[in-house]
Amino acid sequence: MDLHDDMVAMGQRALEASRELVRLGARKKNTILESMADALEDHRDAITAANALDMQDAAEAGLPEPIQSRLLLSEPRLDAIIKGIRVVAALNDPLGTTISRWIRPNGLEIVKQRVPIGVIGMVYESRPSVTANATALAIKTANAIILRGGKEALRTNGALVAALTKGGDAKGLPPHAIQFVETTDRAAVRELVQLQGMVDVAIIRGGDSLVSAVTEMARIPVIKHSKGLCHTYIDGSADLEMALNIAENAKCDSPGVCNAMETLLVHRDIADAFLPAFAARLQPHGVELRGDPQACRLVADMEKATAEDWSTEYLGPVLSVRIVDSVETAIGHINRFGSRHSEAIVASNEGAQKAFVQRVDAATVYINASTRFTDGAEFGMGTEVGVSTEKLHARGPIGLEELTTTRYVIQGKGQVRD
Repeated sequence: MDLHDDMVAMGQRALEASRELVRLGARKKNTILESMADALEDHRDAITAANALDMQDAAEAGLPEPIQSRLLLSEPRLDAIIKGIRVVAALNDPLGTTISRWIRPNGLEIVKQRVPIGVIGMVYESRPSVTANATALAIKTANAIILRGGKEALRTNGALVAALTKGGDAKGLPPHAIQFVETTDRAAVRELVQLQGMVDVAIIRGGDSLVSAVTEMARIPVIKHSKGLCHTYIDGSADLEMALNIAENAKCDSPGVCNAMETLLVHRDIADAFLPAFAARLQPHGVELRGDPQACRLVADMEKATAEDWSTEYLGPVLSVRIVDSVETAIGHINRFGSRHSEAIVASNEGAQKAFVQRVDAATVYINASTRFTDGAEFGMGTEVGVSTEKLHARGPIGLEELTTTRYVIQGKGQVRD
């Protein structure tokens, strides 16, 4: 069989598995998830050994530091993955829940319910945690899943899938509910996202080049987790200490992730007090500042920003800074350069807060809080598949509800249409 035939067979097996998954009750799925978590614990040594080999190859290949950081599956990260699966198991099952209900004048009862999507194709880069997170959410929502991770994490992903499958099989997971594309041939991605009638949706998590390429070649619906070019706007009404704490956390807590701040916007009324103090806060973190002419005058060692800086996701210790005249100017900047991921305002003025929330185009908008909270676990969702910057079907962290669709169930008593 060639690659095309292999992928078609995989899609057909996933479709069959999805039809078996819908028959599982909530308690059965939770038992399967707990067994998966146990299996990851039992196979911890094999998983970390596989990750060590992937990390060695990444270092020898000279992959950028942010990629190596995302690739690393440390003990605390594996602990978090296992905990996340158990949290998902404990969450309420969204399937079959009633979204709305009404009765028509002719007596027909119409109920809108949540149901599985069916088969999910997951295409992603670098992060092995996505393998476990996506699988756990898919099984909880009775979706079969086909995983295609990046070649840099091939061994780690393979070890994770082997453990997850073993744990699931032990408690009655339908065969082929979890499948892993082992080939590194990029043509496999094309085949996967063209499996019409078998794969219902592709979820893409990666850089702009991956997202663009997959979207262009796909023949099935696509949900995208692309870059996070996130902003924090410090309004003139902001509490200075609060603003310093939020901005420092947004940039320095974990600079290489999609919800980290990449551009800081500061109202001119507070810039003289805020920027020098903020620059001092950043010195221990080694963050390079690149600002507009006004900002450079307030911080002696700040580099001059280029036009490219405003549209750059640094994923590292670099921050662009601009001083603005108003909340309207800040909103305009964000809507021009932002990636519709996460945006924050620090302000005590309710009018500024309201304008920001109403007019900023983003999946998540924060008032007086760090953008670093854009995360399924932080939102109480257990975990996530990614953060969608799309506007249709799913937006923001993709959790259980986002991996369902809807249907209408109509109860009649013999009615016929006139």
